[in-house]
Amino acid sequence: MKVLRTPEERFKNLPNFDYSPNYLEVEDKDLGALRIAYIDEGSKDAPVVLCMHGEPSWSFLYRKMIPLFLEAGYRVIAPDLIGFGRSDKPALRTDYTYQKHVNWMSDWLKALNLTNITLVAQDWGGFIGLRLVADMPDRFARVSISNTGLPTGDQGASETFQQWFEFTQNTEDFDCGFILNKFGQGTLTKLEQDAYRAPFPSEDYLAGARVFPALVPVTPDNPASEDVRKAQEKLSSFTKPVLLCFADKDPVSKPFEQFFLDNVPGTKKQPHTELHGFHFIQEEDGERWAKVVIDWIK
Repeated sequence: MKVLRTPEERFKNLPNFDYSPNYLEVEDKDLGALRIAYIDEGSKDAPVVLCMHGEPSWSFLYRKMIPLFLEAGYRVIAPDLIGFGRSDKPALRTDYTYQKHVNWMSDWLKALNLTNITLVAQDWGGFIGLRLVADMPDRFARVSISNTGLPTGDQGASETFQQWFEFTQNTEDFDCGFILNKFGQGTLTKLEQDAYRAPFPSEDYLAGARVFPALVPVTPDNPASEDVRKAQEKLSSFTKPVLLCFADKDPVSKPFEQFFLDNVPGTKKQPHTELHGFHFIQEEDGERWAKVVIDWIK
């Protein structure tokens, strides 16, 4: 089994993101040891804000939010999912499954022994992060999510998601800088776009980013569907605070917002806030999301 590691020089001169990476290895029965990279800033005694990214970004996505959490006195931890950022990248698409991602991040979370966590998650950061909450609710104090969900495939796939799926599987040039810019306001600088390209020196490194949309359950018999249903059931008794901060212009994730309001009791009587932007809301309205979360915790 081949596992790739992006050369560190690819991450030089990142705009507004000069945090030193930390590394922790988790064990995969098929692939062996896999290195997960993560940012860990602030006092080790402070309450934890865990920022989880999705597809096809990495922890760089949270660069506008991390300083605000630190200024407010929190310990900020932002991992790169396996296949992204500075983390190791198994070379085959078949090396990745939804459950493996949950297992990898679960082992990472347990190894760091994180507790009293405020989860801040978007996209696959929520797909995976909410599974962690469902499995280990005692480790989490509260949850804030944006533009994410827990799809089981029972409702099928939207036309917008189907178009995204076709693009990711068929485009010859999977340019993450272009993608992050296109599905936003189109205002990313060249340096910012290059930062999103940095983890992927060539197509060989893109297996994880390419395969992610294919792992989303869009039919009821998807291999992950039953596990997601079980997670939904566990969250139906999750009473700790859950704050929804979905974007007003994200066509893919918006329907999941109502699911959480209807099915997760922790959402009741919370100051849910609509953010302004498209899918990668951390770029467009990230500072506001951070401020809302900080005020909410207080």
